[in-house]
Amino acid sequence: MLALALAGCEHAPTSDWERKNQPLLDKEQAETMPALPAYPRSGALLEFEVRAGREIRYYIDGATLNVDDKGVVRYSLVVRTLSGAENVSYEGINCKSGEFRVYALGRADGTWGGRSGSWRPIAESRQPQHRVLQRQYFCQRDAPLSDADDIRRALREGGNPWARNFGADSLRGLGR
Repeated sequence: MLALALAGCEHAPTSDWERKNQPLLDKEQAETMPALPAYPRSGALLEFEVRAGREIRYYIDGATLNVDDKGVVRYSLVVRTLSGAENVSYEGINCKSGEFRVYALGRADGTWGGRSGSWRPIAESRQPQHRVLQRQYFCQRDAPLSDADDIRRALREGGNPWARNFGADSLRGLGR
C-alpha cells in the first residue's frame, strides 16, 4: 500500500502558470546557454545612438559580437551616463522572433553574474536600445546580418544598409 501511495506522489502537481507557460519553459530548457565572453574592453567599444541629445551613451563591445547558426545575435552592451554610472550586460537578439534576452549582468569587479533572463518581445521592452539594435544595426527584416563583421561595420557606419537605404526618406519618391 505504501508503494502505491508513494508512486502517486512521484509527480508534483502542475500549477496553472506552468501549464500556461509550458512551451516557453520547454524552449528555454532545450536551449543551451552560451559561454560568457571576456568582459568588455574600452578599446573594442562601438558607440551607437539611441536618442539624440540624451545624457546616456550606448556601446557594443565589438569583440563579443557573434551571430549563431539559429540567427541570434549576441553581444555585450555597455550603457554609461555622463556622470560616470555604468551598466554592462551580455545579451542576445533573435531577429526572427523579435525577442531579446539578457544572459548575464556585469559586476563592478569586471566579472559576470546574475541569472539568465527569459526571451522577451522587443516590442514590449521599455528599453529603447533593443529596438534600435534590432532595426538599425543587427537585423534585415527577420534575419540577422550575415556575420559579426557586417554588424561591426553597421555600428561604425551608423546603421546597416537595409535600414539606411529603405527608411522612410528613401520611400518618398516611390509613389510618383
